[in-house]
Amino acid sequence: MDDIHVAIIGAYGSAGVAVADELLDRTETQTLKLTLIDHGEPGGGLCILRGCMPSKDVLSAAKHRYQARHDDRLEGVPTVDPEAIIAQKDEHIHGFAEHRRAHVHDLAAHENVEFLHETARFVDDRVIAVGDRTLEPDYVVIATGSTLNVPGTPGIEDVNFHSSADVLDATTFPDSGIVMGFGYIGLELVPYLSEVGGVDLTVIEHDDHPLDELEPAYGETILDLYRDHFDIDILTNADERHLEPRDDGGVRLTVDRDGTTETVDADQLYLFTGRRPTIAGLGLEETSLEATRDWVEPTMQAATDERVFVVGDVNGREPILHVAKEQGFAAGRNILRHAAGESLEPYTNIPHHVIFSGLGVYPVARLGHTPETAAESAMDTIVVTTEASSDGVFKSKNHPEGLATLVVNADDGSVIGYQGLHLHADVMAKTMQLAVEMRLDVRDLPDRAYHPTTPEILDTLFRKAVAELES
Repeated sequence: MDDIHVAIIGAYGSAGVAVADELLDRTETQTLKLTLIDHGEPGGGLCILRGCMPSKDVLSAAKHRYQARHDDRLEGVPTVDPEAIIAQKDEHIHGFAEHRRAHVHDLAAHENVEFLHETARFVDDRVIAVGDRTLEPDYVVIATGSTLNVPGTPGIEDVNFHSSADVLDATTFPDSGIVMGFGYIGLELVPYLSEVGGVDLTVIEHDDHPLDELEPAYGETILDLYRDHFDIDILTNADERHLEPRDDGGVRLTVDRDGTTETVDADQLYLFTGRRPTIAGLGLEETSLEATRDWVEPTMQAATDERVFVVGDVNGREPILHVAKEQGFAAGRNILRHAAGESLEPYTNIPHHVIFSGLGVYPVARLGHTPETAAESAMDTIVVTTEASSDGVFKSKNHPEGLATLVVNADDGSVIGYQGLHLHADVMAKTMQLAVEMRLDVRDLPDRAYHPTTPEILDTLFRKAVAELES
């Protein structure tokens, strides 16, 4: 393989680091020139600075309060200290981000590797301006992540709103709030605002229920939990029509619910409306690249330039940390394959989603196929579901709420999907990921000894599936 020069734009993020690690692990530095570029300050990537890690840190405090409040065997409710919550979060995040930066800088200590703490902008196809330099690498990796998706609701430019990043830094809270966006960000932060901030919340849900990728029972269970356990007002089948500021600094939202117009007033608007690729300022208009819906191939190559690879949130596929890392590893391998004139391998992702809903007490896990996606694939399947309340262990742990579903290929008995919404569903996700990815035969799984005992719900599913398979 001839010497190659690879430039990574967004080298502090999880996807960018994964590309760099993969390239350096698989090549001799004498044949590779690597330029790492990131203008982040302090730098560290979205997940570390404003995403999954700080959110889990603050949710943990709210979780303890909720579980104490929810347990009738205990007297009194713990007092929350928001400043202590944020101080601990900041301390942890500082350390995590420092570790990430140190790793990137260690990579730059390799021969023929450099780190540029600058912004990068395309000025032509695979020609990028970085500070006062112009680089023409053989390959460019775009790993610039994502930013808040601000919807185009009329009047939104006239009102103040808080994003998830604002919530993760908040030490004071308003009396009331309106929440737009009830996906994974809203499902995690809405209970936090209620539990820690005491915010009287109204949530706008466009459909009958959230979690539309799962069976209706999952979204309906979330609605029941959030309304009954966290006192959240959720307006279903509602669409935002207009926002306007109030004279007292609050906000008024007009919504359409089944053809009826309603207004909602609150002190604060929260936008948990998802994220969009960060491409502003990259200069894509100077290239053949066009960030449309399908601008990235399964090989992680840009559709219009086979020497540009696009990984992580910026490709608009799945804004999930482990997916970003897997895409980064795949891109690193494919860059080397392309340079060697070999066939490239597409990145295929088996869905592995965990939402820390209900303050992480009632997380949602989705592995592999759901009943709906299995039906769309025309496979002959067996689908079994069980309620958490039917397993005594959930009662003894004081959280009998929730359910779980198993999807099995009826032809060979292989496990192809699992969904759970119950205590410790997040912990079981890795076990079920292995079952799905290894296509384990469900007939080989029942009656295993489990300790701790919460995963007994899996055994219940396995036995139900085996009984249906054998019948």
